[in-house]
Amino acid sequence: MSSNTEVHIGIDRMGMFVPEQYLDVEDLARARHVEPAKFTRGIGQSRMSVPRHCDDIVSMGANAIAEILPDIDIDRLGLLIVGTESGIDQSKSSSLFIKHLLNLANRIESFEIKEACFGATAGLFVAYHYVAAHPDRTVLVVASDVARYGLGTAGEVTQGAGAIAMLVSADPDILVINDDAEDYSDDINDFWRPNGHTEALVDGKYSTQVYLDFFRHVFDEYRDKTALGLDDFGALLFHLPFTKMGMKALRVALEDADDDDRKRLEHNFEMSARYSRDVGNLYTGSLYLSLLSWLEHADLDQAGSGDGSLAGTRIALFSYGSGAMCKFFTGRIQPGYRRGLHAESHARMLNARKRLTVQEYEQLFDEYYASDDIQTEKPESGFYYAGVKHAIRQYSRA
Repeated sequence: MSSNTEVHIGIDRMGMFVPEQYLDVEDLARARHVEPAKFTRGIGQSRMSVPRHCDDIVSMGANAIAEILPDIDIDRLGLLIVGTESGIDQSKSSSLFIKHLLNLANRIESFEIKEACFGATAGLFVAYHYVAAHPDRTVLVVASDVARYGLGTAGEVTQGAGAIAMLVSADPDILVINDDAEDYSDDINDFWRPNGHTEALVDGKYSTQVYLDFFRHVFDEYRDKTALGLDDFGALLFHLPFTKMGMKALRVALEDADDDDRKRLEHNFEMSARYSRDVGNLYTGSLYLSLLSWLEHADLDQAGSGDGSLAGTRIALFSYGSGAMCKFFTGRIQPGYRRGLHAESHARMLNARKRLTVQEYEQLFDEYYASDDIQTEKPESGFYYAGVKHAIRQYSRA
């Protein structure tokens, strides 16, 4: 997209889905003989969503889209992209399953993108350029993942599951994305999941350092290129595999901040981290969970507008995917952003979840990938994974 175009492109609608159950991290800490504050303050988490057998990236992605589907002009929809690192097939894309479940037209292009936690951001910018070329079309971008580590491992407390759906369009209601992104990539082995592994392999301390090094690089490059300062932004939002990771990056940005900038950006970071603390790691969806949390929780005066709206606020977003790829980009909140959100239904969804015991969680963990033939439970509503028949994954709707 050229910098002189008059077409404004960005996020028009956002939907969310998380499983109907969670584990309290204080319960996990006590079961692992760890001081609970290490998880709640040291890592920055409170709860983590736990997938049922009927929850996978297809069912969760379809449910996230279903929340915003009534607001979508299907005749304008031209592309469906899923960003995930929890793929269900080595060949066929999860997006084709989702398109079929939602009964979307066969003319719609559909594929899946993988680059660790960066996949949804890659999808977002494919959508951006698609709409730039076809301003009358829209794109659905879905981030859907199950963040999974071994029982009793250091990463166990940073698990989670869920999906974020975004409709990308010209003249969007929520966020116009600016044409000023800064990118950085390198071949690094900080986190990976080899074929045949159901849990990721990770060097936690190294991965944290790479995340911070990559952020510093693109943040400094962006400031040098644009001459914008901290006072130009209402909020800095981050990919949050756990909330303290983002706070460490924010501290890098605030090294030379004055008191006003520090107070505003720290406050709005806390607003952006609320859902992450309560849901856990969504891998590709974590940055967009942060965006959604900030939009639905931000204190208006702290955001800088003071007029009862976030409209006009410039924000920055840092996306990171291990291996590694990152992007620092910015956008401006639009006057109609509230039309694209579902804050009340998200609050109901989170509050209605069942609290698991550690024993129940461990049993589900052991069984989740144990067999494709396991009988899956049927949820009260929505799409769900219904097992395998003749080596083909089956899905249905309650």
